[in-house]
Amino acid sequence: MKTKTSLMLPTSQALLTALLLSGSAGSLANTDEEKGFEIAARSDRSDRGFATSSVELKMVLRNRAGKQTERKLHINTLEMPDESVGDKSMIVFETPADIDGTALLSHAQILDPDNQWLYLPAMKRIKRISSLNKSGPFVGSEFAFEDFTSLELNKFTYKYLRTEPCNDLVCDVVERYPRYEYSGYTRQISWIDNTDKQLRKIEFYDRRGDLLKTLTLSEYREYQDSYWRPHLLHMVNHLTGKSTDLIYADYTFKTGLADRDFNKSVLRRIR
Repeated sequence: MKTKTSLMLPTSQALLTALLLSGSAGSLANTDEEKGFEIAARSDRSDRGFATSSVELKMVLRNRAGKQTERKLHINTLEMPDESVGDKSMIVFETPADIDGTALLSHAQILDPDNQWLYLPAMKRIKRISSLNKSGPFVGSEFAFEDFTSLELNKFTYKYLRTEPCNDLVCDVVERYPRYEYSGYTRQISWIDNTDKQLRKIEFYDRRGDLLKTLTLSEYREYQDSYWRPHLLHMVNHLTGKSTDLIYADYTFKTGLADRDFNKSVLRRIR
């Protein structure tokens, strides 16, 4: 594992270089929609091939006054090599005690509704999450059930907007629109850096078209000279003033997990 150490040009020079490169690359994309898809596809495909991953993390919830609560959890992910088939993931909470063993199993789809099941150990009940409810908050956080589903490339249409500085980097700004039904968002605006092709920020717009939330992704690390992963996700809700941080420990890849480990029947055996 190594942290990002790539040498950056001064921002103005980097921006000029990026604009020149994007102009030449744009000859392959006739429209802003095609260019937006190409940028998103490069980002999505840059980390493919990891097969499986496991990671422990901490969730920090803050209210408008700054009071915070913490939860510990882990996430297992199974990559589907075919882009037409969505990835699978399992989120399991470990603390606090009152939600220990609570789990969310997700089978991402492309255009069909994602399959999600929530296991509530206190009730010994598996609850299927309705497509109509996936915009609701996940265990009181500022992340929705929808946000925890793998964001497959072909779940969206895209439009390139511009190229601009983003902190010490230069980013392509791409707007994307959900193709699937019952999304809580009408559109999202994403910032993808020119250097490592990673997401740096996403703005989420609600069904009225207003800015609802902003997700910032930072502290990226590269694993096995191939896979970039952010180690801090900060989601802020602009309507409520609340925020949620996801703070990741080190990832483990090619863990030996198989499809059978992401079956609904596994949920009852977690504790």
